[in-house]
Amino acid sequence: MDFRRGTSKEEPEINLIPMIDVLLVILIFLMVTTTFTRFAELKINLPTAEAIKPVERPDEVHVAIDAQGNYVVNRTPLPFHSPQAFADELRRAAGSTAEPIVVINADANASHQSVVNVMEAARLAGLTRITFATQGPQK
Repeated sequence: MDFRRGTSKEEPEINLIPMIDVLLVILIFLMVTTTFTRFAELKINLPTAEAIKPVERPDEVHVAIDAQGNYVVNRTPLPFHSPQAFADELRRAAGSTAEPIVVINADANASHQSVVNVMEAARLAGLTRITFATQGPQK
């Protein structure tokens, strides 16, 4: 028996307004508490120093490489035929110095292979102390 014949059924409805209000409050909270950082640029102020050029030490072997791939060892131009031949020249330039330092002065436009050639020759010569000379900014 159906006693509710004359009454209409009300469909339950979900009220979206309070849910939107809550979501807006959460969104505003997140926007206020979030910090925005920029990783694309770093503003760094590097320290500067004025130093007197150190005197040349006798335990250094200077190797210069220009942009055309020419090699100079202790102000003596040398051709590069092979790493082993250049290693012999580096040993001769080091002389009887124990633990000499190989200082590589490479032009900014010198090829990467030219620098690697000198490093390989130094390894073959048994010279393990290698450093690179750089130049400060021009004023």
